[in-house]
Amino acid sequence: MTTIKDIARQANVSPATVSRILNDDPTLNVLPETKERVLRTAKELHYTKKKSARLKKSFQLGLVLWFSAEDEMKDSYYLSARKGIEDFCISQSIELVRVFRNDSNYLDMLRGCDGIICLGKFAQEEVKSFIEICSNIVFLDMRVEHYNITSLTMDFKQAVRDALDYLYHLGHRKIGFMGGKEYVGNHELLVDPRLEEYIAYMKEKNLPYEKYLYEGSFNTFSGYEMGKVIATSEEHPTAIFAASDALAVGALKAFKEADMEVPEDISLVGFNNTELSEYTVPALTTVNAPAYDMGQHGANLIYAASNLSIRTPLKAEIPCNLIVRESCMEYTEK
Repeated sequence: MTTIKDIARQANVSPATVSRILNDDPTLNVLPETKERVLRTAKELHYTKKKSARLKKSFQLGLVLWFSAEDEMKDSYYLSARKGIEDFCISQSIELVRVFRNDSNYLDMLRGCDGIICLGKFAQEEVKSFIEICSNIVFLDMRVEHYNITSLTMDFKQAVRDALDYLYHLGHRKIGFMGGKEYVGNHELLVDPRLEEYIAYMKEKNLPYEKYLYEGSFNTFSGYEMGKVIATSEEHPTAIFAASDALAVGALKAFKEADMEVPEDISLVGFNNTELSEYTVPALTTVNAPAYDMGQHGANLIYAASNLSIRTPLKAEIPCNLIVRESCMEYTEK
């Protein structure tokens, strides 16, 4: 019997891509010829979909995404995490029920799932709703203080400290922070651990930071707007730590328009290590946040907890590492 892996091998694409094409995933962004090739290959190999996994009582995993489908397409970090989850599900023949938080009946769609992964940021009332639906639950990219809930996040504290240490040892003392404000629920402001660690680090070093702190939204345009403010300031920082690569890329454009050279006039560090960061000019020094692996780990945790009847929750952090490229240099007083 032809499998998705057989189609993927012959069509030269990933099994996840084949699955999403065959299931007509509206959020999938592939070339028309790729989709046509996959469908043609499936037909040539006489592929037929298996009957619903529910009839076989296989493991059913619910995945809640905090972004809308449109917003998620703009955020490679969460796309990578989702792909990690999907690839794990394919490898283990797990039925995946994917919902977006802005779906009108998303909670009803999750009822009956053997486990739920919540990817992103959620209000406390939403957390309570998920717990009521399923006891086998994992939160990814959000630490949940509830004693009986498993959560898996990036080690933001050490990641920020590594980036700031790097800039500090290059001689920078006027180090700025570029971040974004995020809200959940009834306009509940989320605290960014990267911002908290930045402030803690600057206080430890007895360095000024209030006038070098810039906050907008986590997108490229916001980074561009903040970059313009920095470029026109009477006294700008000599280095910037941006809480996402998208912010850093926007700032790069603003600096270039203002004839401010990176890294000669200002050093710049991003966060996430998106694919684009390697191809900016100059190539962006950034923190690698392994979102795909986080998705794989999260799916594995919830699957193992079910198979092994694990009841003890886990609070874990994934280490991040600094990728040094070309956007930073040693600072010397001019």
